[in-house]
This record gives sequence, C-alpha cells and structure tokens, in this order.
Amino acid sequence: MDGFRIPVGSWVDAGVDWVRDNLSGVLDLVAVVVRFLVGGLSDVLLAAPIVVVIVVAAALAWLLRSWKLALGTVIGFALILAMGQWVTAMQTLALVLVATVVAVAISVPLGIWSARNPTVRAILKPVLDFMQTMPAFVYLIPAITFFSIGVVPGVVSTVIFALPPGVRLTELGIRGVDSETVEAGHAFGATPGQILRGIQLPLAMPTIMAGVNQVIMLALSMAVVAGIVGADGLGKEVVQSISTVNLPKGVEAGLSVVILAVYLDRLTAALGNRADNRGSLLGVLARRRTARSAAVVTAAAPAAPHADPASTDAASEAEREQASPRRAPVSSGR
Repeated sequence: MDGFRIPVGSWVDAGVDWVRDNLSGVLDLVAVVVRFLVGGLSDVLLAAPIVVVIVVAAALAWLLRSWKLALGTVIGFALILAMGQWVTAMQTLALVLVATVVAVAISVPLGIWSARNPTVRAILKPVLDFMQTMPAFVYLIPAITFFSIGVVPGVVSTVIFALPPGVRLTELGIRGVDSETVEAGHAFGATPGQILRGIQLPLAMPTIMAGVNQVIMLALSMAVVAGIVGADGLGKEVVQSISTVNLPKGVEAGLSVVILAVYLDRLTAALGNRADNRGSLLGVLARRRTARSAAVVTAAAPAAPHADPASTDAASEAEREQASPRRAPVSSGR
C-alpha cells in the first residue's frame, strides 16, 4: 500500500494539455475578447476627466440609494485620488466590472435552469461545492497555462471563483417564490416562460441581486490574486508592496479596494432591496408623484351632498321601528 498512488494531478495535467492543443482557437478568442473589454473600459475610465467620473459615480449613488452615499462616494473617490491610486483603482474597477458581467451572465441562467430541473440541480451542487472550496490560487495554474501572464488569466480565475454564489442565490430565489402564486399563474393559462418573466423573476429579484452583490465582493477579493499573474490594478500594487515590504503602499492600495467594495456593495444592495431606495432621488420623486396623484384624485372626487336634518331624523326613526321587534296584540280573556 505504500507504493499505491492515484495520479490525479497527472490526469488533470494531461487534460489541460489536451485543451491547450485542441482548443487553442477558442482560447485565443477568449483572450482577445477579455483584453478588448477590460482594456477598453479601463481606457474610457482613465480618458474621462476625473471630476466627471466622480460626479457620475456620486449621481448614481444618489439616484439609487441616498444623498449620504453620494457624499461618501465623493469623499472616498477623492481620497483614492489623493493617495495617488486613481489609475490603479480604475484598472481594478474595469477588471471587476467585466468579470462581474460575465459571471452574472453565466450564473443567473444556470441558477434558473437548476431551480426548474432537479437533475441539473443534482449535477451542479457538487460542482459548485468544489468551486467554492478550492483555494483561489489553484485556479491561476491552468489560467496561466492557457493564457500566459496578464489580465486575461486574472479575469478568468475571477469569474470561476465568483460564479457559485450567483448560481446558488438565483436558484434559491426562484425556488423560494410562493407556490400558490405560481399555481395561480398556471390557472390563468400562463406559459412557463410567462410565469418565469412575470412572476418568478420579479419576486426573486432581491435574492438574485444579493447573489450579484456576492459576485462583486468575491471579484474584488480576487483583485490581489489577479495582481499575482500580472493584471494591472490595485492587486499588483499590493503584490509589489508585499515583495518590497512597503507598508504605506500596501495600506493605500488595500484602502482603495475597500472604498470600491463599499461603493459597489451599496449600489447593488439598493437595486435588490426597495427599502434601501427610500432616501434615493428616485424614491423621493416617486413619493412626490404619488402624493400629487392622490391630491388630484381627492380634489376630483364629488363632495357628499348635505342631508336634510328633518329627513335624517325621519329615516332614523323608521330604521329604529323596523329594527325593533313587533309585539303581538294581547287579547283580553274573560
């Protein structure tokens, strides 16, 4: 038994070599698309004036959440600029946004499919367990083998690492919809697609947005790991500060990651929870519009006519007589 060994690593290595040799065209296409998306978004964020980027970010925070978050966004982004981390922060933001969009585009359909098909759910469950428990650094090894060094392996490993919560929470949201509501849709003759679009997805949206929130948080947590494989951004700054034991540089890069994480977390939470939208600009405008509509309806309603006191008294007397039990006449017996 001492010499017995299962060469799992060798099998995986052979599988990776087969993919690299036979699917090189697909891998090249993925690399080109990822570089174009991340590079293009990063160039747009860096080419725009810094004031414009801060104002747009604050406007989104006020529109979706509250003026307090908008003020905090201005202060946080100004702090990133003051620490000299603006360029790296925008590069990390571009990487995280692209990875999040790809992960959500994969995880939400998989979650819906898993919620509607028990066989798919049984297959996906151990796969998701494996993906969530595997150390993040392990994903870098095949990613580097497929895509070499750069931003592409960072995005690919980030997508793989961030997928599971999106799938699980989407499935949980769809399955958590009240079965009586779904049965009512069937009773009215709705097709499965109409029930999904009109009933299940709207009711499950808070849970789905919680999954999107978790995907973003995991993608930001992978920023440092992406920096190890050469992806530009705050992760690369952290890796360099570790290699040179540069504490100030590491603290500034880590604080910039925290600011981006808080901003994206509050935005996605506001999208999924209506209670978070009460202080937003959209919530204020909606309440004012509702108040104006109620005032118009109240003003347009006809006033109740004033009743004549004499007729009112007569009607009340008639109602009392009708309500009181009638007594049978008493006959005098002799």
